Amino acid sequence: MSLHEPCLLLSMITPRDEVDPEERIDEMTALIETRGGRVVDVFTQKREHPDPGHYFGRGKIEEIAAFLEQTPEITTIIVDSFLSPVQQRNLEEDFGRTVMDREELILEIFARHAQTREARLQVELAELEYLLPRLRNLWPHLTGQQGGFNFRGPGETQLETDRRAITRRIAALKKKLLHIEKIRGTQRKGRSRAFKVSIVGYTNAGKSSLLSLLCGKPLYVENKLFATLDTTVKKVFFPGTGEVLLSDTVGFIRNLPHHLVASFKSTLEELLYSDLILEVVDISSPVYRQKMDVVDQVLRELGAGDKPRLRAFNKCDLLTDEELSALESQFKQSEDALFISVLEKKNIEELKESIALRAGNKGHGSY
Repeated sequence: MSLHEPCLLLSMITPRDEVDPEERIDEMTALIETRGGRVVDVFTQKREHPDPGHYFGRGKIEEIAAFLEQTPEITTIIVDSFLSPVQQRNLEEDFGRTVMDREELILEIFARHAQTREARLQVELAELEYLLPRLRNLWPHLTGQQGGFNFRGPGETQLETDRRAITRRIAALKKKLLHIEKIRGTQRKGRSRAFKVSIVGYTNAGKSSLLSLLCGKPLYVENKLFATLDTTVKKVFFPGTGEVLLSDTVGFIRNLPHHLVASFKSTLEELLYSDLILEVVDISSPVYRQKMDVVDQVLRELGAGDKPRLRAFNKCDLLTDEELSALESQFKQSEDALFISVLEKKNIEELKESIALRAGNKGHGSY
């Protein structure tokens, strides 16, 4: 997808949906803009369940195809769901356009934002595992023409050649990532005495900005999804407590592609070695509770659901006084919640005190 490329967004509404349709569309639009695209229009369809062959019903497909005839500038269609290889291929034949699903879109964003060698390897692994069952889409005629990875042996079609090359590359990537994981384990042992805090949250909640503020660094504010992919560990000295290790993690999102979860699993499992999980919540979001549920689900899947947790409700500067007062009353019984504003540096000292208190209770100094 090129910069500002016009895209058509397609979404399906089923009785089993737990997320408001408008919120889903808003989130997908933000993902597309993060990748550099521009949503020209949105088509939705209500169905009991997706069509196994074309995902959408025939009538809706004909409606979309007619619209595309009038808008030739649209070259990419993005579907807010995970498509099977067959569904993706059929839709591309229906529309005569490139069709991406939610997973491919997120993979492209991750590929663009990965900075460290480990993150780049993790993203490449996820991309290849996504691509492997879709090779037939790339070589529809299964001819023996030259191209692709070009490792063909006697009698192999291009499809077989590419599948073999990708399978080998996947094995090599897993081996490299295992080596990096062993090195990280050794590094972890070297800093085992310090109190460890892992900062987690839904993407774009303000995790990296908060980490910068706690470390006394220039404020990092970027209003886009998955701005940070690489796990960053910073040493911060807390008066009366001593050294505390703060680590940032990749942001979570609804329906995070399973290939990415698997590829980043070793990185995310660093949460298991934390003494405290600091969950940053964008309290200004109308669906902040659903986003908290997503974070809870991912933490449980990783085995970190029972870790001590402190919630920092960020972006309270975007609320009215009445809204903030109502939310503070709602959470006033919780000792594990603070309302903060990274942008206005509101209640940051109180947050530091709360972290230091927990570090002291764990025997890492006294506050």
